[in-house]
Amino acid sequence: MGVITLCTDFGNKDPYVGIMKGVILAGDPAAQIVDITHEVEPQDIREAAFTVHDYWRYFPSGTVHVVVVDPTVGSSRRPVVVSRDGHFFVGPDNGIFSFIAGRASDIRVIENRDYMREMVSPTFHGRDIFSPIAARLSCGLALSLLGTKITDPVMLDDIYPVITGNAMTGDIARFDHFGNAITNIDREQFQSFVQDRPYTITINGLSFTSLSQSYYEGEIICLTGSSGYIEFGVFQGNFRARTGAHKRDPVIMTVQ
Repeated sequence: MGVITLCTDFGNKDPYVGIMKGVILAGDPAAQIVDITHEVEPQDIREAAFTVHDYWRYFPSGTVHVVVVDPTVGSSRRPVVVSRDGHFFVGPDNGIFSFIAGRASDIRVIENRDYMREMVSPTFHGRDIFSPIAARLSCGLALSLLGTKITDPVMLDDIYPVITGNAMTGDIARFDHFGNAITNIDREQFQSFVQDRPYTITINGLSFTSLSQSYYEGEIICLTGSSGYIEFGVFQGNFRARTGAHKRDPVIMTVQ
C-alpha cells in the first residue's frame, strides 16, 4: 500500500480526476490517493513547478507524485519518471519538474507500453500513461523497466530571481486561494542578497523597507510566507483583487 499524490489543472467539474483515480486503484487497490490540487491555472507549467516544489517534501519516502499540467500532450514531448530522495515524480517532460530534476538520482523516459493502458489517447496521458505507471511504481516496479535513462530533462529558465548590481529582480510566481501573491524569491535568496544592508522591495508602485511583523486590518503587507517565499498580502483582505496584480509582475529588491 503506497501513497500517490495528484496535482493537475483539470479542475473539479469534469470526470478526468476521478478517471485517473479509477485507473490507479485498478492497478493498486490499496493505494492511498491524496489530492494536492486540481486548480493549477490551466496550462501554466511554471505554476505547476512551484506547486510541486512546495509540497513533495511533506510526504513519506516512497510516495509517487503524479503531476499533469500538459499543454503539449500528444506531441513529441516525453513522458518521464523522476526519482529523487526516495520519491517518484510522474508526468510530462515539459519543465514541471525543474526544481526536482536537478538533484534527481534517476530520470527515465516512459517507453515500455506493457505498463501503459492498451489504448493510449493522444489527449489524455494522465489516464493512459501516468496513472498506470504510478500504480506500478507504488507496487514496487523498478525504474529500469520503464525505459531509457536521460540526463537532459526540460528545465524552465525563468524560475529563479536575477541579480544585477545592487538589485535582485523576481516576480509573482502564483497566487493562493486568499489572493496572496507568492513570489519566486525564497528566504535564503533574500537573506543572502540583503545580508545586513538596508533594502527596499517594490512591486507595482508599492514599496517596503522591512518585512511585516505585525498587521492591522486592511494593511498591505510583505512577509516570508509558510512556503518559504516572499509574499504580498492584505491582512484580512485580498492582495490580488485590491491591487490588480498579475502573475509575473516584477518584484525588485534593491540594497544600499
